[in-house]
Amino acid sequence: MVYYFTSNVVDPPAFIYVGKDKFENEDLIKHGWEEDVWPWFHVDKLSSAHIYLRLREGQSWDNIPSELLTDLAQLTKANSIEGNKKDNITVIYTPWSNLKKDGSMAVGQVSFKDHKKVKRILVPQRENPIINRLNKTKVEKFPDLKQEKDDHLRELRKKDQAAQLARVGIAVSVMTLLGFIN
Repeated sequence: MVYYFTSNVVDPPAFIYVGKDKFENEDLIKHGWEEDVWPWFHVDKLSSAHIYLRLREGQSWDNIPSELLTDLAQLTKANSIEGNKKDNITVIYTPWSNLKKDGSMAVGQVSFKDHKKVKRILVPQRENPIINRLNKTKVEKFPDLKQEKDDHLRELRKKDQAAQLARVGIAVSVMTLLGFIN
């Protein structure tokens, strides 16, 4: 089961999803998209849920609005048994593509390919109004994460092919105008 949340602090609203347990987290790690930011959000050095932000086209992981980062950090804190009880915790996040998983790691555990691509947010304390607002948007689903990723990759390939055909069409038009093609 995956929990889906919507953060309305940005326009358009942000799409957030959370694995229910370490086994679900394992599937989220395996079938993540390039556009996903992994908190991945995650409480640093403590067990917590894996919380993902699905970036929209054109968005970058290194310029996520601060209001959205606060929502994500609060949701991460709230979904950590230990972290939720403590003040001044650190939440870490990185692009999904920076996650490193090998056979020696426990279920749901990851490391990073490049530690320089890991950012940190200090969360002084739990802010219940934020958690309550996000929980009102919570939806539970049982997605086929592999199929979703396969469908997404297929759509990306279609877009790439269309862009290539458009470039070829422009090149042919220019060559025709210049008299290289009759």
